[in-house]
Amino acid sequence: MPKIAILDDYLNAARDLADWSRLGDDCEITVFNEPITDEAALVKALEPFDIVCLMRERTALPGSVIRRLDNLDLIMTAGRRNAVIDLAAAAEQGVMVCGTESSGRGTIELTWSLILNLFHRIRQNHDAMRQGQWQTELGSLVQHKTLGIVGLGRLGGQVAQIAAAFDMTVIAWSQNLTDERAAECGATRVDKETLFRQADVISIHQTLSNRTRGLVDAATLGLMKPTAYFVNTSRGPIVDTAALVEALSAGRIAGAAVDVYDEEPLPADHPLRRTERLLMTPHIGYVSTENMGLFYRQMVDGIEAWRAGKPIRVLSADKPAIG
Repeated sequence: MPKIAILDDYLNAARDLADWSRLGDDCEITVFNEPITDEAALVKALEPFDIVCLMRERTALPGSVIRRLDNLDLIMTAGRRNAVIDLAAAAEQGVMVCGTESSGRGTIELTWSLILNLFHRIRQNHDAMRQGQWQTELGSLVQHKTLGIVGLGRLGGQVAQIAAAFDMTVIAWSQNLTDERAAECGATRVDKETLFRQADVISIHQTLSNRTRGLVDAATLGLMKPTAYFVNTSRGPIVDTAALVEALSAGRIAGAAVDVYDEEPLPADHPLRRTERLLMTPHIGYVSTENMGLFYRQMVDGIEAWRAGKPIRVLSADKPAIG
């Protein structure tokens, strides 16, 4: 009887969003709603399971964990890649790793929700209304403002294209950005310093790597206008959190909105939770009924295909990203 673990189902939605009964009565499914952060505890919890289903990068499976899971045969991960799975160790242990498709639309929509919220002071006006007040904050239009995008890939490009509907000027930068790609998205390529100096709002859309970790530091934030806003819906470690807290607390920038953090879930006593001028969401860019349903349904598909000897959407150390 294959034993299947579904990890980090914070909202207890996995069973409702996919038909796991398709796997048959011989499968035993256990859902974990709370994160397991201690490595020894994680190994102990996962020891009985043949199949482990991961929700994106919420729980890491390094080689030190994988090598101690003697029963593990298959790892299913939500998404096209997962940087916290040691794919080489999995291959050494004979453990197959498969993924799912993913929609980036939620991140795009959330990015614009956060930008508009910052400019129109929606959270502040809402809080004032709750307290019986009326029109306490003066917002501003995004029209004719300059949007700076760091990373003009699949998601950043779509964020840039939407800016045209608001009559915004779009500038963009990344290490490998070309003039041609920028023009495709209705943007102008500039250097990093120019982007941070000129933009009225900056949005991060890069994957986390050794090259992008700490990309936005105190010096970079120091280039921003005091009236400018900063938005990060990509990965927390791209930004120096302490530097962002300091810039906001000192009023060096007008505000920020973040959906991603160095540590997730964000500890209850984290300084970000007490930082003024900061709008926070709990990494919900990909958390929608549509996208989570896609993840879980394709996990079922992947398990079925693997059991039939015809695995799909296989990840490997040589080619970790899948379409």
